[in-house]
Amino acid sequence: MLDEQGELTLSKRIVNDRDTFRELLGDPASAHVVLEATYGWEWLAELLEEAGYDLHLAHPLRTRAIAAARVKTDAIDAKTLAQLLRAGFLPEAYIAPRELRDLRELLRHRATLTRMRSAIKNRVHAILAKHGIANEYSDLFGKGGRELLTNLELRDAPRRRLDSLLALIEDFDREINDTTTEIEQRAKLDDRVEVLTQIRGVGRYTAMLIVAEVGDVHRFPTARHLCAWAGLTPSVRSSDGKARIGHITRQGSPALRWALVEAAQKITTGSGPLREKYERIAKRRGAKIAKVAIAREILTLAFYGLRDGEIRCLARRSRASAKEKLAAAA
Repeated sequence: MLDEQGELTLSKRIVNDRDTFRELLGDPASAHVVLEATYGWEWLAELLEEAGYDLHLAHPLRTRAIAAARVKTDAIDAKTLAQLLRAGFLPEAYIAPRELRDLRELLRHRATLTRMRSAIKNRVHAILAKHGIANEYSDLFGKGGRELLTNLELRDAPRRRLDSLLALIEDFDREINDTTTEIEQRAKLDDRVEVLTQIRGVGRYTAMLIVAEVGDVHRFPTARHLCAWAGLTPSVRSSDGKARIGHITRQGSPALRWALVEAAQKITTGSGPLREKYERIAKRRGAKIAKVAIAREILTLAFYGLRDGEIRCLARRSRASAKEKLAAAA
C-alpha cells in the first residue's frame, strides 16, 4: 500500500480471505486497487467491484516489459504495480462484465469437454490398433461404428477397458449436448449472432465465441487493432533500419484463435471471395499460413459486423476491400 506521495505504508503477506481484504483496504472512495491478470483473479475482482473500489487489472506481459527486474519477489511485484498505477504508467487489461465472463466460461467449458472426449476416442483407436483390428467406418463412433465396438470380441482385460471408454464417451456426449443446447438458447436471443453467421465458415457457436471473447468491440479503434489483440498479426523485429516479419504473435485469447482457424478450415471447400483468397495465399505460402490469413480476414469482417450491427455492412466492406486490392494490383 502506497500513500499519495508514493511512500510505502504497508507491505505484508495475507491470506486470500474476503473479510481480510475488506478490512485491509478500508474506505472504497479513497483507495485505488491494482491486481495482475494471473490465475484465479476473477473472484477478487468481483469482490472489489461489488465493494465499490476503483479497480485496475494489470496486463502481465506488458507490465513485465516495463518493470523487468533482476530481483523478483511477490513483495517487489506488488510495490511495482502500485507505483505504476500511481504514476499513470500501468498497462491495463480489459475487465469484462460478469455476464460476459460467465458466457466465456460456458463456451470454454464446451471446448474443454470436446477436447477431453477426443482424447478418449483416441484411446479407443489405440486399442483397435494394438489388436490389429481394421476400422472400416469413416466415423467409428457413428451408428455402425458403435455396433462394431459393442460386439467386438476381445480378451477380458481390453474388453473392460473398451467398455469403460465407451461409457465415458456417452457421458461426454450427454454433457456436450446439454451445454450446446444452453449455448443455442443464448444465441437465439443475441442479434449479433445473426450478423456474424452471415460470414462464410462462422456458425452459431463460433459467433457466440467471438462475441464472448471480444466483448465491447468499440474498445478497438480499427479491425487491425482487434486482429493484433487476438494474436493473429505477424511479429515485427526492427533494428538499424532493417525489419524482420515473423510468425503471428499468438497473444490474446487462444480460444478465439482456435475458433477462427476452425472457421477458416471450412473455407477450404466451396467457393466465394474467401476461398479465392485462400487459394492464392496457399499457392505462394502454403496451406497453414493461408488458414491463418483467412482467420484474420474473418475476424476483420466480424469487427465491422459487431461495430455496425448490420449484415449489409459486411458485404459493403468486402466489396470495398476487393476494389482496394484490384486498384493496388493495377
